[in-house]
Amino acid sequence: MPRPCRSHARGVPTRTAYPVPVPLSLAVAGLLTGWALIAAVGAQNAYLLRQGIVRRHVGPLVALCALSDVVLILAAVLGIGALVEAWPPFLQVARWGGGAFLVAYGLLAARRALREEESLRAATTADRGLGPALATMAALTWLNPHLYLDMVVLGAIANSHGPGDRWWYYAGLVVASVTWFTALGYGSGRLQPLFARPRAWQVLDALIAVVMVSLGVGLVLGG
Repeated sequence: MPRPCRSHARGVPTRTAYPVPVPLSLAVAGLLTGWALIAAVGAQNAYLLRQGIVRRHVGPLVALCALSDVVLILAAVLGIGALVEAWPPFLQVARWGGGAFLVAYGLLAARRALREEESLRAATTADRGLGPALATMAALTWLNPHLYLDMVVLGAIANSHGPGDRWWYYAGLVVASVTWFTALGYGSGRLQPLFARPRAWQVLDALIAVVMVSLGVGLVLGG
C-alpha cells in the first residue's frame, strides 16, 4: 500500500496559487490602457518633446498635461463624457478650432525646417516665456476632440467595473499620465547633445510639421 505524502500525513496544506486582488488588477489595467492612449505620437507629445530638449518650462508643462488628464478622466468616470457624446456641436467646435490651430502650428514648424537659421533661433528664443508655453500646450490639449472621444470610452470602461472598483481603474490611468509626461518631458533633455547640430533641429521641426498638419487636416476632413 503506498505511503501517504509526508505533507498530508503531517497535516501541512499544499501550496496553492492565489489570484491577483481585483483592485490591483484594475489599477494595472488602467495603467496599461493609459500608456497605450497617451504614448501615441500627437501634437501634445511633440510640443513637450521640443520643450524638453531645450529644457524650458518642463515642470509646468508636465504638470499642465498631467493635471488636464486628471480632470478630464475624473469627469469621464463621473459620467460627464455622456454629455459630450449627447451634444455633437461641442465636438464640432473642438474639431474645427483644434484643426485650424494644428495646421497653423505645423506650417510654422515647416517654415523653421526649411530655414536653418530660423530653426536654430526658435530653439533658443521661441516660447521663452512661461505664459506663451502654457497657452500653447493648453490649446494643443483642450482643443483636441480625440481627447474627448477617449474620455467617453474611458468613462464607459471605468464604470463597467462598478461604483467602487472604478476608482482603482481611474488611479491606474492617473499614474500612467503622470509617469508618461514626466518621462517624456525630463527624459528628452538627454537628447540635447544631439541637437547641438543645426540639421537635427531642422529634422525635428520637419517631423513636428508633418505630425501637426496631418492631425489638423485629419480633424477637419475626418468629421
